[in-house]
Amino acid sequence: MSASAVTSPKTKVTALPGDGIGPEVMAATIRILDAAGAPIEWEYAEAGAEAFKKGVITGVPRETLDSISTNKLALKSPLETPIGYGGKSANVTMRKFFELYANIRPVRELPGITTPFSGRGIDMVIVRENVEDVYAGIEHMQTTTVAQCLKLMTAPGCERIIRAAYGLAQAEERKGVTVATKANIMKLTEGMMKRMGEKVAAEFPDIKPGHIIIDNCAHQLVIKPEAFDVIVTSNMNGDIISDLAAGLVGGLGIAPSSNLGDHAAMFEAVHGSAPDIAGKGLANPTALLSASIMLLRHIAAFDVAEKVEQALFITLAEGKNLTGDLAPRGHGVGTAAFTDQVIANLGRSSAMKSRTYKKFELKTWPELTAHSEPTTRELVGIDVFLETDLGSEELGKTLEAIAQDSPFTLSGISNRGVQVYPPTGGYTFLVDHFACRFMFKNPISLTDSTSSGQPEISYLVQRLGAKFTWMHIEKLQRFDGKDAFERPQGA
Repeated sequence: MSASAVTSPKTKVTALPGDGIGPEVMAATIRILDAAGAPIEWEYAEAGAEAFKKGVITGVPRETLDSISTNKLALKSPLETPIGYGGKSANVTMRKFFELYANIRPVRELPGITTPFSGRGIDMVIVRENVEDVYAGIEHMQTTTVAQCLKLMTAPGCERIIRAAYGLAQAEERKGVTVATKANIMKLTEGMMKRMGEKVAAEFPDIKPGHIIIDNCAHQLVIKPEAFDVIVTSNMNGDIISDLAAGLVGGLGIAPSSNLGDHAAMFEAVHGSAPDIAGKGLANPTALLSASIMLLRHIAAFDVAEKVEQALFITLAEGKNLTGDLAPRGHGVGTAAFTDQVIANLGRSSAMKSRTYKKFELKTWPELTAHSEPTTRELVGIDVFLETDLGSEELGKTLEAIAQDSPFTLSGISNRGVQVYPPTGGYTFLVDHFACRFMFKNPISLTDSTSSGQPEISYLVQRLGAKFTWMHIEKLQRFDGKDAFERPQGA
């Protein structure tokens, strides 16, 4: 075999054409990548509406999960959960199944796309934690009028997303990483991310660290978006500000993202399936094409990635054969003509340069149950959540009497996070859901004591249960001498 006949090995990638305009933008993207000589072999798989209709309740067939597990790479068009079928999001299914904890959303001003922020030099990345926070979806109706959603954030979850942000900053030669939290209010959950940001930053002296409160971050994104480089934040915060940031440079229709984890990586367009134009050949493939450029860089095909990106930049800048959402009113073309134009521009260089990229790899985390044992642990009390229509004063007197001959004293009662007993003089609208804090008269050391506190807790709860309906109990602990719980407003 001659040297010229030898071709470089190709990387196998699972292609998920998806729903609505998904198959059209996928076909266009693959046409461009093939024309550019991308070293990719495609393996097509199904997810979304058709899978739901076949009775796959997650929207992702086992064969698709197996394909991604084997290839460890996927390019995904928009998926939908049709009304009347399924109930779970196929997107969330794949994120959870493969623990795709890092959502990467680049936000860069593109040539030829005019917005109120054009000319500001916006070029940032939003790094969103993708599997924890309130998106864990742990919810309960506490009473018929009170719903609860548990916000779960973990030290390993915070550490790995912040390390991902710093690793990305290094790979793209960015200068700063800003941790955005609501740590001023949620000092334990969001505060954990702030503290972890400070800890990890010390290992990256060449990158400027920063912290910002998330609402101020949203404000500053509108006031001076060019000041940001990399923003890393929790799941719901990231969901919101990444869409805000995309709006600064043209909207979700051109926004790509990647979802990265230890076991797989999935690249996708952020926009929806646009069923109103599906099958009409009008769809704009820019978002999925941009996601495929991220995929190419992920597999270290940097030259091809830059070749495709430059062709896209030139196409947008010159304004020839743009799809209707980008072209002046009445002058848009279809998907095929736009795709042909990008292919025709392959090999040309744009006035807008591509960033410098290096191989970006996540730190691999051990496959074991994460656990950290404090040096000392004390059980200092419990919060018992009760349902009652009593007023706070009557409830407080009743609970004090119940606790009188127990190992506990009633410390206080709160309603929706505000102390209502002992009264503070404030005005609080009461609902039938009271958090009643009982403190041990003598805290129990769980480090060197044989007592677990369970008999004492059971005794109190049994007495409470004889008079009230209770929903759940939270243990109040002290780790290494520091309270591991927050106090209600007014306490």
